[in-house]
Amino acid sequence: MTIQFVTFGMFIIDEFSFADEQGKPTGETVPPQIGGGGTYATIGARIWLPPDAVGMIIDRGNDFPQDIQNRLLTYGSDIWHFRDDVDRVTTRSRNSYRGEYRGLLFPRIYIYLHYLTFPYDRSFEYITPRIRLTPRDLFNTRFTRPASVHFICSPTRALQIISEIQEIEGWNPVTIFEPIPDRCIPEELPSLKAVLPHIAILSPNAEEALSLLSLPLIVTRTAVENAASEFLKMGVGRDNSGSVIIRSGALGAYVMTSDRKGQWIDAFWSSIENIDKVVDVTGAGNSFLGGLAAGLFIANGNIYEATLYASVSASFTVEQLGLPHLTPGSNGVEDWNQDSPHRRLEVLRQRQDGEIENKNH
Repeated sequence: MTIQFVTFGMFIIDEFSFADEQGKPTGETVPPQIGGGGTYATIGARIWLPPDAVGMIIDRGNDFPQDIQNRLLTYGSDIWHFRDDVDRVTTRSRNSYRGEYRGLLFPRIYIYLHYLTFPYDRSFEYITPRIRLTPRDLFNTRFTRPASVHFICSPTRALQIISEIQEIEGWNPVTIFEPIPDRCIPEELPSLKAVLPHIAILSPNAEEALSLLSLPLIVTRTAVENAASEFLKMGVGRDNSGSVIIRSGALGAYVMTSDRKGQWIDAFWSSIENIDKVVDVTGAGNSFLGGLAAGLFIANGNIYEATLYASVSASFTVEQLGLPHLTPGSNGVEDWNQDSPHRRLEVLRQRQDGEIENKNH
C-alpha cells in the first residue's frame, strides 16, 4: 500500500519528576513513558490506517527498553523504521512538575476543558542529545515519497524542511505544519509568512495561534476565528489553497479555508459530563493531526470531513496516560481502548449534523 503518512517528529522516552512548592521532591514516581509528538501523530493516523500505510523513523539507542519496544510492536511492525546506534542513548526528556498539582493527571483535565488554572509549574527539557528528522532521512527506507508529511518545529526550521521536499522532483506531499510551542512567538512571524505559501495545513493550538499574532492569550471562539482569518490573509498554500485548523481543547477545532466559511468541529469529549473520560491530554494535538492526515486520504481531501477523523483520534489519546491500546476485534476489525473508531466517528458526525440543523432553524 502507498505510504499515506510519515512524521518528521521525534520519538522520545519521557521521564517525570515531582516536587512541592519549595522544590523538595515529593517521592511520587511514574515509569518512563513512550513520548514524542511524532509518535502520537503516527498512532493518530494508525487508528484509521493499516500499519503499512503509516511510517515513522525511531532512533534506537543502546538503552532502549524492551517493554517499550514490545509496546510499539503491538501497533504493527511495518510502521517503525528503527535506526540503531550502539554508541549513543535514546533521546529522553524530563517533565518536571512543581507545586500543588495533585498528581500528574488531575490538572490536565481542567486545562483541556479550559475551566481553571492550577498553582503548579511544569517544565520540559531534553536530558540526552536529540536527533532531528528531515525529508532526506526517508531515502533508502520504505517511507520514500509519502502522500502526506507532518512536522513539529519552528517556522524557521519548517522552511528548511520545505526546501528539502522541493529538492525531490515530482514529490508534492500534503504538508501538515504543527508549530512547536516555544517558538510560537512574534519573532517567528516573518518566517511563518515565508513558509505559509508552501504549507497545505497550518495547525497551531489556540494559545500558540494567539501568541504568534501578538494577541491576548484569552481563548474564546471569537478570538480563535479571528486568528484563523489573519493566518489565511497571509496566504496559506499554493494560490491560497491551504487550510488553517486551530485546535482549541474542549472548544473543538476551528477549520477555515479561503473558499469556504469557517466551521467548528466538536471535540469528541467536550462536556463536563464526560470529564472522567479525559485523563491526560499529552499528545492529543499530535494524534489529532495524524488522524487528520488519515481522514484526508479516506475522505478524498475533504478537510472538514477529515477533521472529524482527527477529533476521534484525539479522543482515544486523552483517555489514559500514554498511547491508546489496540485490540483486534472480531472479523479482523480493530478496537482502540475497547471501542470502535468508526462508531465514534458516526456519533460525532451526527452531533455535527444536528448542530448545523439547529443553526439553520
